[in-house]
Amino acid sequence: MSEPDHKAAELFTLGRCSIDLYSQDIGAAFPDIKTFGAYLGGSPLNIAVGAARLGVRAALLTAVGEDQVGDFVLEGLKREGVDTQFIPRKPGTRTPAVLLAIQPPDRFPITFYRDNPADVQLGIADIAAAPIEQARALVLNGSALSRDPSRSATLSAARRAKAAGVTVYLDLDFRADVWPDPLAFGLSVRALLRDIDVILGTEEEINAACLTSAEQVVVRHSMITAPEIAGDTEANTAALFSEVPVVVRKEGARGCTVFERGQIERGQPPLNVPGFPVQVVSVLGAGDAFAGGLVAGRLRGLGWQESARLGNACGAVVVGEIGCSHFAPTWDEAQAVIAGQPETA
Repeated sequence: MSEPDHKAAELFTLGRCSIDLYSQDIGAAFPDIKTFGAYLGGSPLNIAVGAARLGVRAALLTAVGEDQVGDFVLEGLKREGVDTQFIPRKPGTRTPAVLLAIQPPDRFPITFYRDNPADVQLGIADIAAAPIEQARALVLNGSALSRDPSRSATLSAARRAKAAGVTVYLDLDFRADVWPDPLAFGLSVRALLRDIDVILGTEEEINAACLTSAEQVVVRHSMITAPEIAGDTEANTAALFSEVPVVVRKEGARGCTVFERGQIERGQPPLNVPGFPVQVVSVLGAGDAFAGGLVAGRLRGLGWQESARLGNACGAVVVGEIGCSHFAPTWDEAQAVIAGQPETA
């Protein structure tokens, strides 16, 4: 597949990328794993690929090292039709790697290799040439706020997009291990909210954005991507919703809830959109598939309910497989999932 013309990109995503090495030995403890599968990874990358498979012209803003893993990421993106021309190589850095064991039903221990990661070195100058103002949507990533220069690049991209009338999404993407103090996550998120139109986050991530104590965060069994985060989820959702027009709360198997300002102002309740029953193999990447589907739906002119339903369908497909964007559905595949399930409350 040829690389699309960057001038036609309607969606930019910004943040981390990686090679994901997922165990193919289901249920094996990590020391007993014999085989790994290699996949593209990183939340912003997964969202770009997921949206591209649904027909969106997507571009990724990240950075890779001058290494073979960088080659893997760039070539994989090109095969998916995601614009890569704004992805610089950063000498002296490494393209990150992620290792994951699959231990159903509810354990997915993960190890991140992010020492000196290239994507953190993405700076304001690196994204200066990207025509963000010509896009229709920009998806930012909470992890990119953890360190400079990627933090400054994220703030700059948000400001440019907002000023140009581009819809700006923030995927909270809380990863406790990338922050020197979990409380810094919420402070950084709230500093960005003036430029955000839509927040996407799990119940735990919404609590993380409103932490008052680091002791509220507990990571068990190396499940870094699924920490236990104590907090009043409803109050914390309301706090974020007071700052942005739309909050989309991802609720796992239950689906999601959309808090949309116009709807609330009309006296209507938040929009609950149910999920799809599915046999879970790995939860990794489901939230990214959801985000890709929801954003693609909005770009196609769908309402919030239809877009969230599309996102739920995409997430349902991915949790049934091992691998994130590798299994993101096409538009027809997602519609087949939706058509196979009646709308239920």
